[in-house]
Amino acid sequence: MKLRHWCAAVFAIGLSSCGGGSTPTSPDATSFLSGSWSGTVTIDDVGSQPMSGSTTWTFEVVPGTNRQTFVASIRSQNSWLPIVASMTSAITPSNVPPARISTQGTYNSPRGCTGTLLSTGNATANQIDADLSGVDCSTSFHGHVSLTKDRS
Repeated sequence: MKLRHWCAAVFAIGLSSCGGGSTPTSPDATSFLSGSWSGTVTIDDVGSQPMSGSTTWTFEVVPGTNRQTFVASIRSQNSWLPIVASMTSAITPSNVPPARISTQGTYNSPRGCTGTLLSTGNATANQIDADLSGVDCSTSFHGHVSLTKDRS
């Protein structure tokens, strides 16, 4: 099951780098995903009860990707996953909502290793709802992230 999620994310990123005949974005182009999103990240399976905490994800368009690939700056205040990380996100099938979103990358774990994270779900103009999974040192984890677009 995890391999399928990783393959989907890699496939989505690969698709987003294909221009499909559309005009590449300029460095200052924005997307419905651009900007700051806040909400909750819940880790389901590393303790006796799910652990929730606030999180903020900020998306910045990668130029030349038809507004479908992003640098995602993630700040999690979940007590089990208190991280600050920069990851890669991609949306498909196009650069307008609703879209499928995948985010993946690594982070410096508070437990002294490099952790990996994959999140896949749905994005609308104002809401992101996604499952997440990863490996932190020798611990696999699963959870959920729910984000709402911050007002500018």
